[in-house]
Amino acid sequence: GDLDKVVNLLLSLSGRLARVENVLSSLGENANNEERSSLNEKRKLLAGQHEDARELKENLDRRERVVLEILGNYLSEEQLQDYQHFVKMKSALLIEQRELDDKIKLGQEQLKCLMESL
Repeated sequence: GDLDKVVNLLLSLSGRLARVENVLSSLGENANNEERSSLNEKRKLLAGQHEDARELKENLDRRERVVLEILGNYLSEEQLQDYQHFVKMKSALLIEQRELDDKIKLGQEQLKCLMESL
């Protein structure tokens, strides 16, 4: 459960941080300083939150190694490898699911814009 939460948190923060950075980079020279300052502050806050989330992930990885060590005393080598594969695939599938959800959302937004333009 913690793995799901931390991976989703990292993905969410990464996406938000990327969007803020994209907006910042697309601001022209005539953008007002208040808007630029606000976006820089938001980027700074998101970067700090992202770093905190990375630390949570590192702590979770340490806990995972401890659990793996304990399970090594009770499971066969094959069962242990199955467990490791499950944990790795769960993270990969969470990331893939998030990417697909983002693509679906983008497609729906594009479709809405196209329908409005007709």
